[in-house]
Amino acid sequence: QVQLVESGGGLVQAGGSLRLSCAASGRTFSIYAMGWFRQAPGKEREFVAAISWNSGTFYADSVKGRFTISRDNAKNTVYLQMNSLKPEDTAVYYCARGGVTATSGLRDYDYWGQGTQVTVSS
Repeated sequence: QVQLVESGGGLVQAGGSLRLSCAASGRTFSIYAMGWFRQAPGKEREFVAAISWNSGTFYADSVKGRFTISRDNAKNTVYLQMNSLKPEDTAVYYCARGGVTATSGLRDYDYWGQGTQVTVSS
């Protein structure tokens, strides 16, 4: 059983930064793609960023140039550095384990964390 635990969320003013972390259990972390998704109140869960097993990255247009996904396989952890935050970035952020390649489809991810709240004030 794989467990994913997110941390690092919080309240920040517009223009500020936060770094989210997602710690994964299991010995095969390094062979899987990992993704970050978010869900705002009343909206569907949407793709944010993904990173493949060999650190290839893929971003939603809405966060490109502001967010950076990275991974540390020695620590079984994936990160999401979020800069220049906007009020519309407010959501619960989830990390998830994917397949081999980095994709944006929710159905491509089989394990999910419990989420961490990010609130950006204007």
